[in-house]
Amino acid sequence: MIQSRLLWCPKFKNVRCTTRVAASSYNVVPYLSQNSPVTIAIGLRAGQSRNRPSIPVSVRTFTGYPKRPERFWGPPSLLVYGYRELLPRFNMGCGLTWVDKTLHSSFYRLGVTVGHHPGYFLVVPVLLTLVCVTGFQRMQYVLDPEYLFSPVSGEGKQERAVVESFFRPNYTSRFNVGRITRPGRFGRVIVTPKHGKDMLKREIWRELRLLDQLIQNETVRWQDEEPFTYRDVCARWIDQCFQNDVLNLDYIIEDVEQRTLNLTFPIMFNPVTWDAHTFPVYFGGTVVSEDGLIISVPSVQLVYFVTADTKRQDARGAAWEEAFLNAVGRAEENHVFRHISTARFASRTLDIELERNTRTVVPYFSSTFLIMAAFSVTSCWMADWVRAKPWLGLLGNISACMGTAAAFGFTIYLGVEFIGMNLAAPFLMLGIGIDDTFVMLGAWRRTSVHLPVPERMGRMLSEAAVSVTITSVTDMISFWIGVVSPFQSVRIFCIYSGFAVLFTFMWHITFFAACVAIAGHAESRNLHSVVCVKVKPVSKSDKSSWLYRKFCTGGIDPADPDNPRDNKEHCIMTYFRDSMAPMLNWWPVKVIVVAVFACYVGGACYGITRIEEGLERRKLSRSDSYSVEFYDREDFYFREFPYRIQVVISGELNYSDPMIQAQVENLTQTFENTTYISSPLYTESWLRSFVGYIHRNQEYLNVSIDTEDSFIKTLKELWLFKQNPFSLDVKFSDDGTRIIASRLLIQAVNISDTNGEKEMVRALRNVCHQSPLNVSVFHPYFVFFDQFELVRPTSIQCMIIGALVMMVVCFVFIPNVLCCVWVALSIVSIEAGVAGYMSLWSVNLDSISMINLIMCIGFSVDFTAHICYAYMSSNGSTPEDRVKESLYALGLPIVQGASSTILAVVSLVLAGSYIFLVFFKMVFLVVFFGAMHGLFLLPVLLSLFGPGSCTASKKQKSAGTEPSDSKYPSDVEKTFPHPFCIPHPSLGPINHSNLVYRSTNGELKSSTPKYFAKSSEVSDGKVGNGPHFGIPLPGLPSHMMTYCGVKYGDTSGSLERDLGLGTSGEESSESSSNKSQRRLQQREEAGKDCEQHKHHKDGWQKSSSSHAIGAQSHWGRPQEFQPPHLME
Repeated sequence: MIQSRLLWCPKFKNVRCTTRVAASSYNVVPYLSQNSPVTIAIGLRAGQSRNRPSIPVSVRTFTGYPKRPERFWGPPSLLVYGYRELLPRFNMGCGLTWVDKTLHSSFYRLGVTVGHHPGYFLVVPVLLTLVCVTGFQRMQYVLDPEYLFSPVSGEGKQERAVVESFFRPNYTSRFNVGRITRPGRFGRVIVTPKHGKDMLKREIWRELRLLDQLIQNETVRWQDEEPFTYRDVCARWIDQCFQNDVLNLDYIIEDVEQRTLNLTFPIMFNPVTWDAHTFPVYFGGTVVSEDGLIISVPSVQLVYFVTADTKRQDARGAAWEEAFLNAVGRAEENHVFRHISTARFASRTLDIELERNTRTVVPYFSSTFLIMAAFSVTSCWMADWVRAKPWLGLLGNISACMGTAAAFGFTIYLGVEFIGMNLAAPFLMLGIGIDDTFVMLGAWRRTSVHLPVPERMGRMLSEAAVSVTITSVTDMISFWIGVVSPFQSVRIFCIYSGFAVLFTFMWHITFFAACVAIAGHAESRNLHSVVCVKVKPVSKSDKSSWLYRKFCTGGIDPADPDNPRDNKEHCIMTYFRDSMAPMLNWWPVKVIVVAVFACYVGGACYGITRIEEGLERRKLSRSDSYSVEFYDREDFYFREFPYRIQVVISGELNYSDPMIQAQVENLTQTFENTTYISSPLYTESWLRSFVGYIHRNQEYLNVSIDTEDSFIKTLKELWLFKQNPFSLDVKFSDDGTRIIASRLLIQAVNISDTNGEKEMVRALRNVCHQSPLNVSVFHPYFVFFDQFELVRPTSIQCMIIGALVMMVVCFVFIPNVLCCVWVALSIVSIEAGVAGYMSLWSVNLDSISMINLIMCIGFSVDFTAHICYAYMSSNGSTPEDRVKESLYALGLPIVQGASSTILAVVSLVLAGSYIFLVFFKMVFLVVFFGAMHGLFLLPVLLSLFGPGSCTASKKQKSAGTEPSDSKYPSDVEKTFPHPFCIPHPSLGPINHSNLVYRSTNGELKSSTPKYFAKSSEVSDGKVGNGPHFGIPLPGLPSHMMTYCGVKYGDTSGSLERDLGLGTSGEESSESSSNKSQRRLQQREEAGKDCEQHKHHKDGWQKSSSSHAIGAQSHWGRPQEFQPPHLME
């Protein structure tokens, strides 16, 4: 039964009817015991705020759970359940609230369902996980570095396609190392002397010969075929194996050591074998005199190529490479050579080391899980052994692992390849999953312990809806933005990680929610949280042993639920409110925070100017890999003449035309004149050589090249014979009468780092673009160099898109323009900080760091968006109060969230891998900077420039007004300090355990009869037969929340809910002892106004009988509304 009456005060002209206000409906749910009659008398707020309209509220009472409740229309006088969303929305002036309403409604229904049937939500996710993980049987593991770390449609791949369309290499019979288009199968050894810095010694050359014989004689077994050696699979020029002809210097090495014979650089003919030794190919770090004589050679390189024209040849070549690496490795480990030191490398090295690099992180899964389990269990522990949820901390980790495993299996079923870098995702998902665990447990603890478990579950999920969803959506979108990246490794990792975030979110609101429901049922029965046996509350365990009181007490006494011994306040949350917030509100500290932020921005800007681009090959290997030594030697000794570059001119041209010859020669000279190309001595141009040869020998050759036919005929007869390498550089038409493509070779010089490689490629391609000919330049490594050109613009593009999308997402979930502006500025600040300080922490801008920069966009929203929302929606009258409320609600969750995320990735440091070390460094930076923004910078900046700042306060004071929630009453309030909740005198007592009242620190609490009894006895006896509801109006000054000596609702602490990440700590409300002391003091302060309250109470009772709910009045026609968790 519902009895109600509407109180109306027509003498106040500033009171507005709710039908004139364009605002959303808000809801009040005083949850009563079954079939308990109650009267709700509703008084309209009069004269409280001239600038704020009244807001319609749908007040609902349950007349028998779980029956559908009755509904009626009313003003905002009773705000119990819906208070947490009323004031923030009203203060923020939001209009886009349908998303928030839909989330709360949907999650409430889900929570109630989970509360009723937790078994289904426990078993189904487990079964789905088992089904999804079967997808690992179809896993396609990809290791190819070119496929993973080069742009999908880079210019290098397009140039290679052009070259191979005309000049496809032939490893079987026409192999030339300077004209290959793919690395193929090969082995390389860089040799340095163990003593001294010169390789030109007899004993060293003797050991070089021994090393060469060891490699060529190594026997390889492959499948069921006959064993073979290098000579059986070597790449050949006509019928000769590719050999390191520089070893033929052993015929003259004694004369060279004694300086009776000098070696000329760069080319020399061997006087014994008549070989033409091209020293830049084999000698590294050569010291040359001014007249071109070699003084010393600190390093020698030996190269071995095998055939790879077919799949079978490629497989045999891979087997030989493995044998080659093992043979050289054994010789080095066994100290076979006394005078030389070797460093080996093969085409498979990148693949093998990349796989080994990523697999090193696998053993740390278990240690990370144990660390996270210990942290989460500790964070979920409480002194109250009933309310503590240690097992839920462990189950939160299990839920994250299940979600990640199911996501990976599901993605594999979609046909997405798997890469080793994906192994970093489980570490990230553990951090994200534990954050959601804290959110949900914090929301659970803020529900009333007197409610049934299904209702508590509904309110828990409804409470955590925005927090969990916004973090999951932002993280998921930030990963999926990476799919637009041109790098396949970034795409694959982002796809897997995006699905992992989605599945972790789904598993947490189902599987983990079911675990919470089961724990909730145990809590409702006052069972021990660890061993699940019934225990006594602290207040009833005085006669028990100290051991029992220490480890076996908890919960509440149903007869005295607010006993101060059974309710403790969380010390860390009070630290943020009572210590840290006042410190941040102190002006000198604000100056220090702003100054530190300025230094932070300056350091970030400096770091951005120092960013280096490119992924060095050595970083794809472990620090203890044999390949690292090879890379170091190559970079130190063989950077003077590093790359033999092909220049291809395509299209039918008449090369007999002097103008065409001039254009080709001009193009060649332009290349040679660039900073990165060596002199003409190192250029191989068939046209320059052929035309020069004809002109020098025209007298006795007696040939003509003036016409195209004569030019092609002479070219074929005199120049392009089979043994001449130039025969590989001219492509004729099918009928052999026209030249459709030609090639020349140029030599790169002095390329020392990745920036030089990027600038070289850019300069050469600019020459091609400016030429009137159709020209392409190519080297097999250009495919990798393309990442240097694309990684910066791609990173900037993804970060801009991500920041804009994050702003839109934040506005959808937190519809406030000013809040979104602060979030956007925070994202820019954090991203700039991560980008700047990562370069100062020895992290290059490459495809790996790009993944982290994209990921950091989502992570940077987690703390900043919620702290902004907390401040904006605060009910504090001053910026100082808003800072206190924001830090009280979010200080501990931010610390917990940051700590859990960092702990989740700290094991990556031990893996010894650059890839995972970058993940740790950048996740640490974004989490640390995000936490510092949320805990220090944003509270200070918002208090200085946000709503309610000093400027606004001055304007209000100059206008002679104060905010409606000011501690100073307005003239109307002084005249008419009316009560707002009046009991019906004809009703009997109500079950007090289900009443909800407003505590002195602004929080909603369940009341025991003694408080209401005392309050009613202050005035002339009793007020009716039962206690009244002490529910204040939102924003009403605390001195107005008084009824006969009892003050309800100190609004300075009105942020009773978690506006961001939640908390996993103990009960965050104020202890009962503190509340009792405050009430006694407040009764004394309010005693003077008791007579005035009695006078106006009588006036209200007389004037309100004609206004009942449902009658046609100033409130308009009755309407029906549902609370947000049931609104459709």
